[in-house]
Amino acid sequence: MTDDAKTASKAAAIFDECYRLILEIYEDVRGFPKSQKFVLGQRIETTSVSVLAGLIEANHVRDRAPPLRAASVEVEKLRVFVRLAKDLRFLDFKRYERLSGRIDTIGRMRGGGIKWAEARR
Repeated sequence: MTDDAKTASKAAAIFDECYRLILEIYEDVRGFPKSQKFVLGQRIETTSVSVLAGLIEANHVRDRAPPLRAASVEVEKLRVFVRLAKDLRFLDFKRYERLSGRIDTIGRMRGGGIKWAEARR
């Protein structure tokens, strides 16, 4: 497998993981109290979509490190917002664990992408 094929495969994997996370988030936010669906719920949804947008951008530019670093900030925001939702009891612990696991996976994959992009400079 060529380096370009490996890179494309890794990009597809992180994209798929992020896409599945967004689907789960939208499903989980439906269960938030009405007063929070359009506050914290919307913030979580928007941030998760921003992560995906950063990954898409990274796949279409020559220097992938800057959009991946921006996505990294969004991943950290998302991690905190989801934890806040759990602490406020908008998410039960099982849902929180599932979302956190996906966020951690995306964070690790994104971190590997940043290291790879910086090594290619």
